[in-house]
Amino acid sequence: MGGSKRDAGNLVHVTTLFELAVLVPLLLPDWLDPEYLITAMGNWALWGCALIIFAECGLFSLLPGDSLLFTIGMFVALGTVSLTDSKASTLVWACVVLTLAAVLGNLSGYFLGRWVGPPLFKPRDGFMGKVFNQKYVDQTHEFFDKYGSRALILARFVPMVRTFVTLVAGVAHMNLRRFMTYSAIGGVLWASGVTVLGFFLGQIPVVHNNIEVAFILIVFISILPMVAEVLLARRRRGGQVSPATIGD
Repeated sequence: MGGSKRDAGNLVHVTTLFELAVLVPLLLPDWLDPEYLITAMGNWALWGCALIIFAECGLFSLLPGDSLLFTIGMFVALGTVSLTDSKASTLVWACVVLTLAAVLGNLSGYFLGRWVGPPLFKPRDGFMGKVFNQKYVDQTHEFFDKYGSRALILARFVPMVRTFVTLVAGVAHMNLRRFMTYSAIGGVLWASGVTVLGFFLGQIPVVHNNIEVAFILIVFISILPMVAEVLLARRRRGGQVSPATIGD
């Protein structure tokens, strides 16, 4: 019964994250619109986008992420962003640069978490001591020990969550080699995957003529793995039989 309540709560949190992920980009100012940014940066578009992805993955969660990657892929397909005479080679370069930016952004967020963690969670009295209690760091550490690999990969696809997870991993002093391994896997799947998706889907007129709808669909698709993980965990827990039940 308790497990069902926890799972229901998790689904509520996932739904809330989806709503935030959809609404926040729509509330951002025009100068954070991916199409505006890429057009404004001109020949420096790829490098400027790499800097934004770096910051979004470890420092500042309100910057465009999925939508920026998708738009870069689309603009490569349309020839707006070009590094070489070949669109295919430009796409490869874009994937490499953006993936490195995503992984390095995670790494910066991790070390920022390690740096701010000790002074932030030091023992103290009063309200601040209750909010920034060391027990929360210990619980987070246990969570990453058990679900670290999946958490890092799944969180990579959820706006805002991917920024927060890297900071928490640093605060909890997650093993650096383990963190980097799964951050790299998630970085390749996310940065390269969404850029390639934008490259192919962006060539379809109905997509690049309705880019805002495409962004919302990307967020919806991104949240699905986390929903699936919650449902699978619920199913696994439901299939377990307690010793007390066997005894009866």
